[in-house]
Amino acid sequence: MDRPRGVQHRLDEHWSPQLNAAPADQIRLLDLQDLDTRLSQLAHKRKSLPEHEEVRTLETDLNQLRDLLVAAQTEESDTSREQTKAEADVDQVRQRAARNQQRLDSGAVTSPKDLESLQSEIASLAKRQGDLEEVVLEVMERRESAQERSTELSDRLESVQARAREAEERLARELEAVDHNVLMATKEREVVSGALPAELLKLYEKIREQQGGVGAARLYQRRCEGCRLELNITELNEVREAAADAVLRCENCRRILVRTPESGL
Repeated sequence: MDRPRGVQHRLDEHWSPQLNAAPADQIRLLDLQDLDTRLSQLAHKRKSLPEHEEVRTLETDLNQLRDLLVAAQTEESDTSREQTKAEADVDQVRQRAARNQQRLDSGAVTSPKDLESLQSEIASLAKRQGDLEEVVLEVMERRESAQERSTELSDRLESVQARAREAEERLARELEAVDHNVLMATKEREVVSGALPAELLKLYEKIREQQGGVGAARLYQRRCEGCRLELNITELNEVREAAADAVLRCENCRRILVRTPESGL
Protein backbone atom coordinates (compact mmCIF):
# COMPACT_ATOMS: atom_id res chain seq x y z
CA MET A 1 0.00 0.00 0.00
CA ASP A 2 1.30 3.43 -0.92
CA ARG A 3 2.50 5.58 2.00
CA PRO A 4 0.50 8.82 2.39
CA ARG A 5 2.26 11.73 0.71
CA GLY A 6 2.64 13.71 3.96
CA VAL A 7 4.39 10.82 5.67
CA GLN A 8 6.70 10.35 2.70
CA HIS A 9 7.58 14.05 2.85
CA ARG A 10 8.41 13.78 6.56
CA LEU A 11 10.38 10.61 5.91
CA ASP A 12 12.45 12.35 3.24
CA GLU A 13 13.27 15.10 5.72
CA HIS A 14 14.98 12.54 7.97
CA TRP A 15 17.76 11.66 5.55
CA SER A 16 19.48 12.99 2.48
CA PRO A 17 17.79 11.54 -0.62
CA GLN A 18 20.00 9.16 -2.60
CA LEU A 19 22.63 9.06 0.14
CA ASN A 20 23.15 5.66 1.66
CA ALA A 21 25.97 4.22 3.72
CA ALA A 22 26.57 0.89 5.35
CA PRO A 23 25.54 0.78 9.01
CA ALA A 24 29.17 0.08 9.95
CA ASP A 25 30.26 3.27 8.19
CA GLN A 26 27.58 5.23 10.02
CA ILE A 27 28.82 3.82 13.32
CA ARG A 28 32.33 4.78 12.26
CA LEU A 29 31.02 8.29 11.74
CA LEU A 30 30.35 8.43 15.49
CA ASP A 31 33.98 7.51 16.08
CA LEU A 32 34.98 10.40 13.86
CA GLN A 33 32.67 12.74 15.75
CA ASP A 34 34.20 11.61 19.04
CA LEU A 35 37.65 12.43 17.68
CA ASP A 36 36.53 15.84 16.44
CA THR A 37 34.96 16.59 19.80
CA ARG A 38 38.20 15.52 21.44
CA LEU A 39 40.20 17.82 19.17
CA SER A 40 37.86 20.73 19.95
CA GLN A 41 38.26 20.07 23.65
CA LEU A 42 42.04 19.96 23.30
CA ALA A 43 42.03 23.24 21.38
CA HIS A 44 39.95 24.85 24.12
CA LYS A 45 42.21 23.39 26.81
CA ARG A 46 45.29 24.71 25.03
CA LYS A 47 43.90 28.25 25.05
CA SER A 48 42.52 28.11 28.60
CA LEU A 49 45.38 26.51 30.52
CA PRO A 50 45.61 28.30 33.90
CA GLU A 51 49.34 28.72 33.33
CA HIS A 52 48.54 31.23 30.54
CA GLU A 53 46.91 33.59 33.04
CA GLU A 54 49.63 32.95 35.60
CA VAL A 55 52.35 33.85 33.10
CA ARG A 56 50.47 36.99 32.01
CA THR A 57 49.99 38.07 35.64
CA LEU A 58 53.65 37.51 36.47
CA GLU A 59 54.72 39.38 33.34
CA THR A 60 52.59 42.33 34.44
CA ASP A 61 54.17 42.17 37.89
CA LEU A 62 57.63 42.06 36.32
CA ASN A 63 56.94 45.11 34.18
CA GLN A 64 55.69 47.05 37.20
CA LEU A 65 58.68 46.00 39.30
CA ARG A 66 61.10 46.97 36.52
CA ASP A 67 59.50 50.41 36.29
CA LEU A 68 59.68 50.87 40.07
CA LEU A 69 63.30 49.69 40.13
CA VAL A 70 64.29 52.11 37.38
CA ALA A 71 62.61 54.93 39.30
CA ALA A 72 64.40 53.95 42.53
CA GLN A 73 67.76 53.63 40.78
CA THR A 74 67.23 56.98 39.09
CA GLU A 75 66.47 58.57 42.45
CA GLU A 76 69.56 56.92 43.93
CA SER A 77 71.70 58.30 41.11
CA ASP A 78 70.16 61.75 41.37
CA THR A 79 70.60 61.94 45.15
CA SER A 80 74.19 60.72 44.80
CA ARG A 81 74.99 63.64 42.52
CA GLU A 82 73.03 65.98 44.78
CA GLN A 83 74.98 64.75 47.82
CA THR A 84 78.30 65.22 46.03
CA LYS A 85 77.37 68.80 45.15
CA ALA A 86 76.09 69.55 48.65
CA GLU A 87 79.27 68.17 50.23
CA ALA A 88 81.36 70.25 47.82
CA ASP A 89 79.40 73.36 48.86
CA VAL A 90 80.05 72.57 52.53
CA ASP A 91 83.74 72.04 51.87
CA GLN A 92 83.98 75.31 49.98
CA VAL A 93 82.38 77.23 52.85
CA ARG A 94 84.52 75.39 55.40
CA GLN A 95 87.73 76.27 53.55
CA ARG A 96 86.76 79.91 53.26
CA ALA A 97 85.85 80.04 56.94
CA ALA A 98 89.21 78.43 57.82
CA ARG A 99 91.10 81.00 55.79
CA ASN A 100 89.23 83.84 57.48
CA GLN A 101 89.86 82.34 60.90
CA GLN A 102 93.54 82.01 60.06
CA ARG A 103 93.70 85.71 59.09
CA LEU A 104 91.93 86.61 62.30
CA ASP A 105 94.24 84.48 64.44
CA SER A 106 97.39 85.73 62.71
CA GLY A 107 96.83 89.32 63.82
CA ALA A 108 97.34 90.54 60.29
CA VAL A 109 94.08 92.44 60.42
CA THR A 110 94.38 95.39 62.79
CA SER A 111 91.68 97.77 61.66
CA PRO A 112 88.69 97.56 64.00
CA LYS A 113 86.35 97.92 61.09
CA ASP A 114 88.08 95.14 59.14
CA LEU A 115 88.13 92.95 62.24
CA GLU A 116 84.41 93.45 62.74
CA SER A 117 83.75 92.67 59.10
CA LEU A 118 85.93 89.55 59.22
CA GLN A 119 84.27 88.28 62.40
CA SER A 120 80.84 88.93 60.89
CA GLU A 121 81.76 86.95 57.78
CA ILE A 122 83.14 84.10 59.87
CA ALA A 123 79.83 83.96 61.77
CA SER A 124 77.87 84.10 58.55
CA LEU A 125 79.97 81.32 57.05
CA ALA A 126 79.43 79.19 60.16
CA LYS A 127 75.66 79.58 59.78
CA ARG A 128 75.91 78.87 56.06
CA GLN A 129 77.98 75.75 56.76
CA GLY A 130 75.43 74.53 59.28
CA ASP A 131 72.59 75.02 56.79
CA LEU A 132 74.52 73.20 54.08
CA GLU A 133 75.35 70.33 56.41
CA GLU A 134 71.62 69.97 57.13
CA VAL A 135 71.08 69.75 53.38
CA VAL A 136 73.77 67.07 53.13
CA LEU A 137 72.12 65.04 55.90
CA GLU A 138 68.68 65.32 54.25
CA VAL A 139 70.10 64.25 50.88
CA MET A 140 71.99 61.36 52.51
CA GLU A 141 68.75 60.14 54.09
CA ARG A 142 66.97 60.25 50.75
CA ARG A 143 69.86 58.48 49.06
CA GLU A 144 69.90 55.73 51.69
CA SER A 145 66.14 55.34 51.35
CA ALA A 146 66.51 55.05 47.56
CA GLN A 147 69.30 52.50 47.99
CA GLU A 148 67.17 50.41 50.34
CA ARG A 149 64.25 50.67 47.95
CA SER A 150 66.45 49.58 45.04
CA THR A 151 67.76 46.60 46.99
CA GLU A 152 64.26 45.57 48.01
CA LEU A 153 62.92 45.90 44.46
CA SER A 154 65.90 43.99 43.03
CA ASP A 155 65.21 41.12 45.43
CA ARG A 156 61.51 41.13 44.59
CA LEU A 157 62.27 41.28 40.87
CA GLU A 158 64.61 38.31 41.13
CA SER A 159 61.98 36.34 43.06
CA VAL A 160 59.21 37.10 40.55
CA GLN A 161 61.53 36.31 37.64
CA ALA A 162 62.17 32.89 39.16
CA ARG A 163 58.42 32.32 39.56
CA ALA A 164 57.83 33.46 35.99
CA ARG A 165 60.46 31.06 34.64
CA GLU A 166 58.91 28.22 36.61
CA ALA A 167 55.42 29.10 35.34
CA GLU A 168 56.68 29.31 31.75
CA GLU A 169 58.32 25.91 32.10
CA ARG A 170 55.08 24.41 33.45
CA LEU A 171 53.14 26.03 30.62
CA ALA A 172 55.58 24.61 28.08
CA ARG A 173 55.15 21.12 29.57
CA GLU A 174 51.35 21.41 29.53
CA LEU A 175 51.36 22.66 25.93
CA GLU A 176 53.67 19.85 24.91
CA ALA A 177 51.31 17.30 26.47
CA VAL A 178 48.26 18.84 24.78
CA ASP A 179 50.03 19.04 21.43
CA HIS A 180 51.02 15.38 21.73
CA ASN A 181 47.38 14.42 22.32
CA VAL A 182 46.33 16.59 19.39
CA LEU A 183 48.86 14.85 17.16
CA MET A 184 47.68 11.40 18.22
CA ALA A 185 43.99 12.30 17.77
CA THR A 186 44.72 13.88 14.39
CA LYS A 187 46.49 10.76 13.16
CA GLU A 188 43.62 8.59 14.36
CA ARG A 189 41.16 10.94 12.66
CA GLU A 190 43.00 10.55 9.37
CA VAL A 191 42.63 6.78 9.61
CA VAL A 192 38.92 6.88 10.51
CA SER A 193 37.97 9.54 7.97
CA GLY A 194 39.96 7.76 5.28
CA ALA A 195 37.80 4.66 5.74
CA LEU A 196 34.50 6.53 5.23
CA PRO A 197 32.67 6.91 1.91
CA ALA A 198 33.53 10.27 0.35
CA GLU A 199 29.93 11.51 0.09
CA LEU A 200 29.14 10.60 3.69
CA LEU A 201 32.29 12.36 4.89
CA LYS A 202 31.49 15.42 2.78
CA LEU A 203 27.99 15.68 4.26
CA TYR A 204 29.33 15.20 7.77
CA GLU A 205 31.95 17.94 7.36
CA LYS A 206 29.37 20.35 5.94
CA ILE A 207 26.94 19.78 8.81
CA ARG A 208 29.71 19.93 11.38
CA GLU A 209 30.73 23.35 10.11
CA GLN A 210 27.12 24.56 10.27
CA GLN A 211 26.29 23.01 13.65
CA GLY A 212 29.08 24.16 15.92
CA GLY A 213 31.41 21.24 15.41
CA VAL A 214 28.87 18.40 15.71
CA GLY A 215 27.93 16.77 12.42
CA ALA A 216 26.69 13.37 13.60
CA ALA A 217 24.79 12.29 16.68
CA ARG A 218 23.76 8.97 18.17
CA LEU A 219 20.06 8.11 18.44
CA TYR A 220 20.02 6.86 22.03
CA GLN A 221 16.85 5.75 23.81
CA ARG A 222 14.76 7.56 21.17
CA ARG A 223 16.62 10.83 21.80
CA CYS A 224 18.96 12.67 19.45
CA GLU A 225 22.20 13.23 21.35
CA GLY A 226 22.93 16.24 19.16
CA CYS A 227 20.00 18.44 20.20
CA ARG A 228 18.91 16.28 23.19
CA LEU A 229 15.32 16.16 21.96
CA GLU A 230 13.27 12.98 21.99
CA LEU A 231 11.67 11.86 18.75
CA ASN A 232 7.88 11.69 18.76
CA ILE A 233 6.05 8.51 17.88
CA THR A 234 5.54 9.49 14.23
CA GLU A 235 9.24 10.24 13.79
CA LEU A 236 10.18 6.98 15.51
CA ASN A 237 7.93 4.98 13.23
CA GLU A 238 9.49 6.63 10.17
CA VAL A 239 12.98 5.85 11.47
CA ARG A 240 11.97 2.23 12.09
CA GLU A 241 10.75 1.96 8.50
CA ALA A 242 13.92 3.44 7.03
CA ALA A 243 16.39 1.10 5.35
CA ALA A 244 19.39 0.13 7.44
CA ASP A 245 21.77 1.90 5.05
CA ALA A 246 19.71 5.10 4.84
CA VAL A 247 21.57 8.15 6.15
CA LEU A 248 19.08 9.74 8.53
CA ARG A 249 18.93 13.36 9.64
CA CYS A 250 17.46 14.69 12.87
CA GLU A 251 14.39 16.71 11.96
CA ASN A 252 15.15 19.25 14.68
CA CYS A 253 18.92 19.91 14.45
CA ARG A 254 19.52 18.38 10.98
CA ARG A 255 22.55 16.46 12.15
CA ILE A 256 23.20 12.97 10.83
CA LEU A 257 21.30 10.63 13.12
CA VAL A 258 23.07 7.32 13.67
CA ARG A 259 21.11 4.29 14.81
CA THR A 260 22.65 1.82 17.26
CA PRO A 261 21.33 -1.16 19.27
CA GLU A 262 20.68 1.33 22.10
CA SER A 263 18.45 3.58 19.98
CA GLY A 264 15.28 2.25 21.60
CA LEU A 265 13.63 1.30 18.34
